[in-house]
Amino acid sequence: MKIFRGVAHWTAVVSLIGCAHNYRMTPPSQITMAIVNARIWTGNPAQPWATGIAVTGEKIAVVGSSAEVAKLMRGAPDARLIDARGGMVVPGFIDSHVHFVTGGFRLSSVQLRDARTPAEFIARIKAYAATIPAGAWITGGDWDHQNWGGELPRRDWIDSVTQKNPVWVSRLDGHMALANGAALAAAGVTASTADVEGGTIVRDSSGSPTGIMKDNAEGIVDRVEPPPAHELSDGALDAAMHYVAERGVTSVHNMGTFADLATFERAHRAGRLITRIYAVTPIAHWERLRDTVAARGRGDAWLRIGGLKGFVDGSLGSHTAAMFAPFVDSPADSGLLVEDPEDLHRWTRDADRAGLQVIVHAIGDRAIHLQLDIFGQVEKENGARDRRFRIEHAQHLLPADIPRFAQLGVIPSMQPYHAIDDGRWAERVIGLERVKTTYAFRSLLDAGARLAFGSDWFVAPPTPLEGIYAAVTRRTLDDRNPSGWVPEQKVGVEDALRAYTVNAAFASFDDEIKGSLERGKLADLVLVDRDITRIPPETIRDARVLMTVVGGRVVFEAKQ
Repeated sequence: MKIFRGVAHWTAVVSLIGCAHNYRMTPPSQITMAIVNARIWTGNPAQPWATGIAVTGEKIAVVGSSAEVAKLMRGAPDARLIDARGGMVVPGFIDSHVHFVTGGFRLSSVQLRDARTPAEFIARIKAYAATIPAGAWITGGDWDHQNWGGELPRRDWIDSVTQKNPVWVSRLDGHMALANGAALAAAGVTASTADVEGGTIVRDSSGSPTGIMKDNAEGIVDRVEPPPAHELSDGALDAAMHYVAERGVTSVHNMGTFADLATFERAHRAGRLITRIYAVTPIAHWERLRDTVAARGRGDAWLRIGGLKGFVDGSLGSHTAAMFAPFVDSPADSGLLVEDPEDLHRWTRDADRAGLQVIVHAIGDRAIHLQLDIFGQVEKENGARDRRFRIEHAQHLLPADIPRFAQLGVIPSMQPYHAIDDGRWAERVIGLERVKTTYAFRSLLDAGARLAFGSDWFVAPPTPLEGIYAAVTRRTLDDRNPSGWVPEQKVGVEDALRAYTVNAAFASFDDEIKGSLERGKLADLVLVDRDITRIPPETIRDARVLMTVVGGRVVFEAKQ
């Protein structure tokens, strides 16, 4: 990548022959940035590819040839001109499922995701505890017990090395967490503590809590964990925005709380946002969101509201995904429902009547089937409209439910990295037959569903290029599936690009202003060092983001 100022050197780059159509429409003096000599995937079916793009302020002015852009640049001596040297430009990646503030906090918390043994798990917690004050909570972690064969961690592993600090560290999927003795004591959890509907307190043979709390049981400890100060949340958001900008993410759909929304609003008022945010809030409090929208509207291009997040079940890794048949490795267990179906129906119906978008987490085949039924029933009750219902994750599908997504207009919002992560062990949990329609990207697209992609960060890394690699190759992280895990569910590179851009914008009602590179849309774009449609799929994860632009402003630029 080479950067030019003005046009003094431009004649050496490309000839000044070009179409005058966009020139007449866009005064050259208004151009503020341009990119030439690029392979531009626009996401616009009317103009799929281009070689040059020009920006005026926050919006795209021209998408066309390098020559056309060159002609405009003659009248824009102060504009920034970027020679992509054959690199690829794509619409800014939209991560359609993140936990953004939490992800920011995770960047500075104890790192357990790649701990390979119980001893390493313990050692990392011990070392981290030595760096923080007595009484401070140790949170985050994102451990994966599959790394050491599947044994769940226990409080007795860490009590002796964390005597001065409560510990409350999550499994990487967020659907179970480990508390040490201090955290359990703070929450009042003992052998006599009753189980929680929609959750599990894991106990040893004597009935004493091991420290593992699953799904709704996590709330017992969550309630006593001190909330972070505003300054810490603001810092976590700043860290998150810069972290994802380096990876080409220009917009996120945050699955969070009203506290998250307050953090975003502070940043917006201060002019600190460099990531566009669709702030989704809990469905159980849909009236609060309804009233907020009525009082303040749905926001602007930087921060929008209007979506509500619900839960049907837990996760496969925690054995809390709601399945019709039992787990292969736990025949007495078929998961659980986090919320009562009658509550889910009532919330969905009433929120939909208020004009809000309903977005529901469902992972197991029973959970997905149940929520599709609710969506279909609510559509009949409330009548036809453009509602864009979403099922988040949609991981383990009944074959008969695959066509229902398109039939009902439900968006499957999925995370391809999960496929190459879970693919290491999922067959042991649900068997060979059910994995055939697990992360069924190809089947959903073939059935006409509008597939949106994201990461679920903090659960998985917010790296769209890695997500594209996962969707296209399905090569699991352990490299034991070189031809792809369930290879019939692979998708093409452009399918995956569309899921991270055009379709993700559609999933938040933003497709009129972003998601594709077209004149008049927001100048959110990413420059990648190679054309990922023209390289071996297994090398896509080696591609590098060179520049991220949000609203015509460079928010990340790789060092030369």
